[in-house]
Amino acid sequence: MNQPFFILGPCGLESEDFAWEMARAIKPIADRLGIGYYFKASYDKANRTSGDAFRGPGVKEGTRILGEISKELGVKVTTDIHHPHEAEVAAEHIDLLQIPAFLCRQTDLIEACAKTGRTVNVKKGQFLAPLDTVNIAKKLHSYDCDDFYITERGSSFGYNNLVVDMRSLYIMREEGIRVIFDATHSVQRPGGLGGSTGGDGFLAPVLARAAVATGVDGVFMETHSNPAKALSDGPNQIPLTEIEGVIKRLLAVHQAAHGE
Repeated sequence: MNQPFFILGPCGLESEDFAWEMARAIKPIADRLGIGYYFKASYDKANRTSGDAFRGPGVKEGTRILGEISKELGVKVTTDIHHPHEAEVAAEHIDLLQIPAFLCRQTDLIEACAKTGRTVNVKKGQFLAPLDTVNIAKKLHSYDCDDFYITERGSSFGYNNLVVDMRSLYIMREEGIRVIFDATHSVQRPGGLGGSTGGDGFLAPVLARAAVATGVDGVFMETHSNPAKALSDGPNQIPLTEIEGVIKRLLAVHQAAHGE
């Protein structure tokens, strides 16, 4: 099994300066470790718990920023797409178009992303069983998109809690689906803080190690220079100062489990 690639970056595109700061900090880490990766930041946090919460600069400005980061630093970039009309706009700059978990069964959105010719990453909804993703894969194939991933990011477990069934990683890969594991969103506590989402970010590296040992094609981990002051999903993000050590351990686990 090949070494997994990584999706790394902050949850939200908080500002242009912040995006550049994070991208410039992550690139040398990836270079030192010799990993393939995408830089990630969302231009619109459209599914916030509160209507008053930070969202982002929007598709045109956000993808422009990410596109410039991609060109100057020589890195691939990814972001979330929420509406079919955004797919074509984003595809001008974005290498990997990501469909959020709540929208994973939206056929028009899947079609729009698939038809851009870009790689597509669909996050498995918290309400889906692993075999339900076969139908998502069939939709993508029907639109002539064979270059895609499905991301596991936990399943609803009662109120304000998620749990990861590691069997789902194996089941989806057995169906011929390339699988990414989202370590940070898997430790969310949706709506757990009343007006915002809580989480157990300290557990993200633990789940990531289990996922890598089980076998995945990629690992998604959000990181922030100061999670306590993040404008979205701060409780789930791994501090930037820790991310290199976390990745080193994941590579060691991969080597031990898969001999690569």
